Amino acid sequence: MRRLPRFARPRDGAPRRGGRWPAAARVAAIGAGAALVVAVAGWDINGRPALVGQDVGGKPAASKPTVVSARSPFSGIILPDLLVVVPRGLNRAEIARLRAIKGVMKLIAFDGAQISVSGQPASVIGVSPSQFRSWVPLRTASDKELWARLAAGQFIAETASAARLGLAKAAVYRLDGASSVHVRFGGAARLDVAGVDLVVDQAVSRKLGLVHQVAALISAPGPSIATLTAKVRRVLGAGVRLVTLRGQQQAVPVTPGHITNYLQLFQASAAKYCPSLSWTVLAAIGQIESGDGRNVGPSTAGALGPMQFLPSTWAEWGIDGFGPAGQPDVMNPFDAVPSAARMLCADGAQAGTQAGLRQAIFDYNHADWYVNEVLALAAEYAAEYR
Repeated sequence: MRRLPRFARPRDGAPRRGGRWPAAARVAAIGAGAALVVAVAGWDINGRPALVGQDVGGKPAASKPTVVSARSPFSGIILPDLLVVVPRGLNRAEIARLRAIKGVMKLIAFDGAQISVSGQPASVIGVSPSQFRSWVPLRTASDKELWARLAAGQFIAETASAARLGLAKAAVYRLDGASSVHVRFGGAARLDVAGVDLVVDQAVSRKLGLVHQVAALISAPGPSIATLTAKVRRVLGAGVRLVTLRGQQQAVPVTPGHITNYLQLFQASAAKYCPSLSWTVLAAIGQIESGDGRNVGPSTAGALGPMQFLPSTWAEWGIDGFGPAGQPDVMNPFDAVPSAARMLCADGAQAGTQAGLRQAIFDYNHADWYVNEVLALAAEYAAEYR
């Protein structure tokens, strides 16, 4: 993997503040949840084996971290804010208008219906595996074999649904929708899509006769839920069923023992402390400020630690983050990186807009060149690790 660039310009100061559905009601039973990201890559953001001989806190490591490719076959975890259900199905014009709503960052539409599996009732959705993969919990999204089986025409199931239906992996089952199809069971996993038992690919969806694009998930971290739902209703009218998901998003518990490198720490910190902030921005700031902990100061301005906080800034924004309970430690990345995420969020990154992000980075270090370099390096990280 090529080494990403380090910027050599001097810093200008330090951080300031641091079938068909039988009824509409049954269709509306589809819901969704989301898991925050805790990355699994075993390389640091410069492509070297991460923190060999040390953990992120600087103590001797019990063992060398397992090295896994930092490249991921999916684009990252997407947090849905709103579920849209239209029993008649969404048309192309409606989807285009939903995508054009200000603040909508991501949207995925999928088929669905109530069917039977060997005579037992089950709800099923038909998706593009490569797209839907980003909307499920990371552990499930990381199971390459599971998604390969789905893309090959097998079906997968929510773990609890597989147990209820008595499904056995690799066995072939009869799925009865508008038509009947015999399909091999590819495996079970957490999907966090409430009300959905099974998932098939688009080819199997067409054979079963599922309602085309009956539902959509929307990720729009910027606008309020009230604003978002009002705009969606204006596009789709009174017949739409909306389920708010933003308040249902739960962070995955993270402890230092689960994080073995800076890449994971940046991703976990953004996910937990500022979900609308890309981890790549934290990674860029960490690289520019300290070379990811290789130059922890003090700087000429008195800034300290891997994220270069001034003592006064740290007193206001420092938290113990993923570090041990107690007094926050500016020199400990487990405290410093989450603190930076929290501060950036408060300074504008929570809006999920480019203007808000630029303001947050400018507040971190008062210089336009600094903002531009952070965003440029963040874009390189995004391209490298997509």
